[in-house]
Amino acid sequence: MTTPAHFLTLTDLPPGKLRSLLKRAVELKTMQQQGEHYEPLKGKVMGMVFEKSSTRTRVSFETGMAQFGGHAIFLSPRDTQLGRGEPIEDSARVLSRMVDVIMIRTFEHEKIERFAACSRVPVINALTDRYHPCQLLADMQTYLEHRGDIRGRTVTWIGDGNNMCHSYIKAARLLDFKLHIACPEGYEPESAILESGTGEHVTLIRDPLEAATGSDLVVTDVWASMGQEEEQARRVKAFANYQVTEAVMAAAKPDALFMHCLPAHRGEEVAASVIDGPQSVVWDEAENRLHSQKALLELLLAN
Repeated sequence: MTTPAHFLTLTDLPPGKLRSLLKRAVELKTMQQQGEHYEPLKGKVMGMVFEKSSTRTRVSFETGMAQFGGHAIFLSPRDTQLGRGEPIEDSARVLSRMVDVIMIRTFEHEKIERFAACSRVPVINALTDRYHPCQLLADMQTYLEHRGDIRGRTVTWIGDGNNMCHSYIKAARLLDFKLHIACPEGYEPESAILESGTGEHVTLIRDPLEAATGSDLVVTDVWASMGQEEEQARRVKAFANYQVTEAVMAAAKPDALFMHCLPAHRGEEVAASVIDGPQSVVWDEAENRLHSQKALLELLLAN
């Protein structure tokens, strides 16, 4: 039996294939908006394993499978033996004999790696504590639509060195752009991941205004991710100077874009005037979860 192709991090796709996928996502979006019926996954079934809840992830994957002529099964911790302590490896062996692709949204990245190692079908990382590659596909598709190829551009990440920040580090190397990371001390990305991108691609800069200077894209995320709610008060204090404000956007290029993976807390990580302002493309970014993931599903299953 051949080993299936998985999508656990962005680096599972070589740069050329990643760029082709982004262009295909734009094509699929145009086809869908023009009412063209395209069902390459007719008869295919996706298992969606959710240990972390999500609006955009569930709706985008389920809609994508429906538009492609396939079907999706939603599985919460209450719906699977995973939630009752069945070994991850056993669940992978069983589920992958019944469905054609498995999407997992969970906590520990090691858990999805163990699952993929025992799966007969492609496994997609729909978010772990370490990476969020599907969101990066949507972000990069959005930039491509609005400004063209991101190669050689400058992106500024402001906030926590979290799974989104880790995925931006991967994207900077793959797509050849410069990434400025502005985060308070103690909230840096994992050192091994940061070091893999430092040099010509990634620079850690403490001052958000300095980091945003001359940037083509400014990105942020919530200060406390799911599972970190008990740290909220401490994080609000630590990140007080790391809000994306109009002043931060003014330091960037005049045509710079603003992105946020959502949900957003206006008045915390981003000012309402920024996320609801003319430079914000967050709604296109959210919609593009659907189209970029359809391109991913087509790549993994239809070719």
